[in-house]
Amino acid sequence: MIITDVRTHVLSTPLDEPFAFSMGWVHRRSTMIVEVTTDEGVTGWGESLCHGLQPPEIARTVVQSALKPLLIGQDPAQVDVLWERMYNLTRPFGQKGAVPNAISAVDIALWDCLGRAAGQPVCKLLGGAYRTRVQPYATGFYRVQGRSYPEDAVAEARRHIGKGFRAMKLKTGFGVEEDIRYILGVREGIGDGPVLMIDANHAYSVGAARRILKAIEGAGIHWFEEPISPEDIDGYRELKSLTSIYLAAGENEFTKIGFREWIARRAVDILQPDLCSAGGFTECRKISALAQAWHTPIVPHVWASGIGLAASLQFIATLPPAPLAMHPIEPLLEYDQSSHPFRQDLIFGAIQMHDGMVEIPQTPGIGVEINREVIEKYSSA
Repeated sequence: MIITDVRTHVLSTPLDEPFAFSMGWVHRRSTMIVEVTTDEGVTGWGESLCHGLQPPEIARTVVQSALKPLLIGQDPAQVDVLWERMYNLTRPFGQKGAVPNAISAVDIALWDCLGRAAGQPVCKLLGGAYRTRVQPYATGFYRVQGRSYPEDAVAEARRHIGKGFRAMKLKTGFGVEEDIRYILGVREGIGDGPVLMIDANHAYSVGAARRILKAIEGAGIHWFEEPISPEDIDGYRELKSLTSIYLAAGENEFTKIGFREWIARRAVDILQPDLCSAGGFTECRKISALAQAWHTPIVPHVWASGIGLAASLQFIATLPPAPLAMHPIEPLLEYDQSSHPFRQDLIFGAIQMHDGMVEIPQTPGIGVEINREVIEKYSSA
């Protein structure tokens, strides 16, 4: 099987109701999709993470200008070789950010090709599945203009609980005192039952994050995600020693090289590589192996269309509990519930929650079919 073409699709649409997180306002949902075709008629799909404020055109340019010429005529089964060649080519100008995002999309598409050609889900090609379903947690709770907080967040939490969610994550990072009031208010409003996490998107200094951690220590918070800058590993280590709340980070780190120090220095309790950002299946399974060697749990970051969601489920299936035990602590699925006009339509609504769990697709490749009409509808030239 030989790669004959690599196409990119930028999908983008304005939101009817913009929302905010600690870094700013999100007015559009966008993504960059990679389509790899082969001489045997097999097509694979991958996705590049597009943060709320990230132009998807950057990753598209990387694929078209740098990666595509390297891939045409190659055997997609050489995934590890191709990954290292892509990284080596772009190392001088893109060790982090949109360049590994782009490599991730290509790598996911290559594995999707291999799975479809073999008639097997990607998780089986990677060595097998530790689980066939996973508990999701609802990501949402972005700020919307004209609403009241924490009252509207409590109402949103109750909607998620009504759908069957038993865990959810609040967006924070709007000021120390505001966050403390907000977190405690939501916990009081929903009671002690639901698992509650918080995510500041690296809004704070160590001192400010410490004040929040001390104030919410009794609120039963499961983890505090990205309280401080991803460059401040020592800051994470300092905070980790001060609290019983788990610290989590990793969505802004890339490749086994980037994660090496986080793991070896035990900077966080939970690692959060994003499959569509940190290097795709090829690299994330190496990150997983490093984490397993230090008994560090992985709960992947997921903020994608249906393609990235499906691929992330395949990756989650392969994650061993850290450590493996009779009653292991299982990974969770980040299941974005914020406004996304083409998330489900792109995959014909193939991934849904039932009885509080999400099934991991067992069909070939990443386990979903792609709706080309949706690609045409939302494509940006």
